[in-house]
Amino acid sequence: MYLEHFGLQRPPFKITPDTSMFYSGNNRGAALEALKYAISSGEGIIKVVGEVGSGKTMLCRMLEVELGENIEVVYIANPSLSPENILHVIAFELKLNITSESSKLEVMQALQNYLLEKHAHNKQVVVFVEEAQGMPIETLEEIRLLSNLETNDDKLLQMVLFGQPELDDKLRNNSIRQLKERITHNFYLDPFPAQDVYNYLNFRMRAVGYHGPDLFSPKMANNIERKSNGLTRRINILADKALLAAYSDGGHDITTKHISLAAKDSDFGQDIIWQPVAKALAALLIIITSIWIGTLLPGIMSVTDKPITPDPESVTQQSAQQITASDNPAPAVETRPLNQAAISKQAEVQLSPVITSDTQLNNILTDRLQQTAIWLNNALDDSYTIQLTLLDSELENDAIRFLKMTSGYLNPQNIYIYEVSIRGRMFYSVLYNEYIERNQATNQLQQLPPRLKKSNPYLRTIKGIKADIKKTRQPGNL
Repeated sequence: MYLEHFGLQRPPFKITPDTSMFYSGNNRGAALEALKYAISSGEGIIKVVGEVGSGKTMLCRMLEVELGENIEVVYIANPSLSPENILHVIAFELKLNITSESSKLEVMQALQNYLLEKHAHNKQVVVFVEEAQGMPIETLEEIRLLSNLETNDDKLLQMVLFGQPELDDKLRNNSIRQLKERITHNFYLDPFPAQDVYNYLNFRMRAVGYHGPDLFSPKMANNIERKSNGLTRRINILADKALLAAYSDGGHDITTKHISLAAKDSDFGQDIIWQPVAKALAALLIIITSIWIGTLLPGIMSVTDKPITPDPESVTQQSAQQITASDNPAPAVETRPLNQAAISKQAEVQLSPVITSDTQLNNILTDRLQQTAIWLNNALDDSYTIQLTLLDSELENDAIRFLKMTSGYLNPQNIYIYEVSIRGRMFYSVLYNEYIERNQATNQLQQLPPRLKKSNPYLRTIKGIKADIKKTRQPGNL
């Protein structure tokens, strides 16, 4: 909405990583160079730790761009893999000639042969594990064993673990101390100080074609730093909404008012000192309410002599209205400033929902399961898809609600779902579309709406999907 107003060629503060706008300040450039060196030297396991929204994924994407053709990257975005699955996942991503029925020994042998062949041609393979703090300890131990694949002089497989600070807590577990000893390089992504926030904001603006004087002054950068805690994702959100607020006001200057509105809309900048007080007040309110109900209710019961039973039809209608409201929340009617309304309007425009009729949504789970079976019979093993999420198959209503919600953003005919067994439990795996080229799938993944990105979607191969289903259908898994 504000691009033409400020003379911009494209949005400067998208939260999806854009390698063309990589900011090398606050040691990010130095970390990138050090990571490239550590990977090329081929020694041990590498760990990158940073808070949520600190730029780990951007660093990961930059590595993929800059490592060069002699280094093949395997990207693992699902941290909940079991020890039995991690080897197969790596093998499937490398397109090795194995199946889900292949034994661990067979997969390891195929993997070692592939890595030796790569090494003979002076090439490397590196595995990037995102959200590594969520990986089971047993799977982390399996990763350590993979690091044993080596020649007399070189490691055959490099590992880079990207995780939140909880990863360090997990690595303190005595049962995986051997893995911790194999970590030869540790990188920490610190939040941006105010000066780097100032440089970052104006660097991004000029990267998308802005030519005027700095829109974000040092004072405004200090304000954003305080409200964002120096985390790049929050900085992007605040800056984007501040620009929209300024555009709504018809001006070209970013003011404290615009940043405050952006922070309020994003629920940022709340004083953490008041959080314990708020919790205490909430607890006190619950206690008072409980006492009030306990005192008042017996009096009411004595008058009525029995509980008041609501009319079943009215309850059914009310429940239906509540379910409809939760699936399709209507905007609340309230008075708010023009620029605050403009911020909400932009969010509606960015989502660009696909309109789907109620008739299309009836029996959506059954329909998608059937269509997925047909699709997979014709899908090419070497093509890719996007796994949107995993859902407990026992909670069928949750799966239906997710499919309905997703149909509001994506083409319903390209949403697929199948059942898979993971550690003895059945789940629904929800997929989106089929792509011949990996870069096509990657571009689509980056363009998913923020609400769908909350489930941490990632790329899968069709071969891997078919292997999942075949393994699930084996006796004992159903």
